[in-house]
Amino acid sequence: MITAEAVADSAVPSVPGTAVATGVPEREEPAWPWKDAPIRALVQRIHQLQAERAQAFRRLEEGHLQYLRSGPPYDFPRYRSTVHEVTQAFAAASREVLAVETELAGPRGQPLLASHVRSLQQLEQTRLATVALLQLMGAPELSGQENTLEMHQLKMNPDALL
Repeated sequence: MITAEAVADSAVPSVPGTAVATGVPEREEPAWPWKDAPIRALVQRIHQLQAERAQAFRRLEEGHLQYLRSGPPYDFPRYRSTVHEVTQAFAAASREVLAVETELAGPRGQPLLASHVRSLQQLEQTRLATVALLQLMGAPELSGQENTLEMHQLKMNPDALL
């Protein structure tokens, strides 16, 4: 499970010099724990992040099933809260995956491995958008309202749900 500690550990350090450009003092973020790790450790971390994503997908599916079983009337605030929590977990995992990709592409000189990590990230983004759209389309409140402008907009941009 993605914990607050894991999210804090996955923080990517701020870019040096942003305080001068923005006028806002830089906040100290912990150094990225994988900076000097062997490539094998980076690959293992990607594997761990994928396991966390799989768990987040299960949580999203469980939350959707609970929502469907909750009504009528349906408990949409609880489902929205679950979606919010899962979205935060995905965002934290994505930030760390992108940091690993950057590390592999740059200092580690592993462009092929970095491109595979990038492809994985893009596929996960597509998967999340697809799952969100499918859950939205199955929402009882929207059944029979297939032609509404809102449904059309969400079909065109499923990320709007998140």
